[in-house]
Amino acid sequence: MARDEDRLARARQEPIVGSLPDAPGIVAAMSLTPGLARHLRGLADELLVHDFPGATINRAEREMLATAVSAGNDCFFCMDSHGAHAYALMERLGLEDQAPLIDELKVGGSAGLDPKMRALVSIARVVGANARELTEAEVAEAVNAGATDADVQLAVLIAAAFSMYNRMVDGFRARTAPSVDAYRGRAKEIADGGYGIPPAPVASS
Repeated sequence: MARDEDRLARARQEPIVGSLPDAPGIVAAMSLTPGLARHLRGLADELLVHDFPGATINRAEREMLATAVSAGNDCFFCMDSHGAHAYALMERLGLEDQAPLIDELKVGGSAGLDPKMRALVSIARVVGANARELTEAEVAEAVNAGATDADVQLAVLIAAAFSMYNRMVDGFRARTAPSVDAYRGRAKEIADGGYGIPPAPVASS
């Protein structure tokens, strides 16, 4: 598959910014200062883990939004890591049969999603590409499909935050693993304790 070839090509790239910590993906940015680590992890917890007043989408669905945005930005570290996080949460909910949805999001599709999530993914993708192109009609479609105002807010916030995370990773050309398997251990940690706990090293080869 072309996506697999692109992933391997990306994994072979070396960082292009000097004096970068020897850490994978967004962890390289988090490792630059204690404040960056605290705030970047804290933002991820607020958007993907903690209760969000009025929201109905669960943690796995929030991770799927992060995966979709990261895939749209061709950020393999974020797309693969958050796809793994989504799967770990699906396992906890007994929803492993929904795992193919993650691969569908990675190739820009939305087949198999319910109407509410399909509309929220569409919103997140638009915001991730060009926020000014989001329309009232697209928001109305999500609301008519059962999304709350808070669900739409989360879709916009997740898209904006992950566009930032994606650009941090790829602007540095921070290390990216050649296989999605590298993220499974961290995914279980995230499912258990959120983003506040320090990550285990991710293999780069």
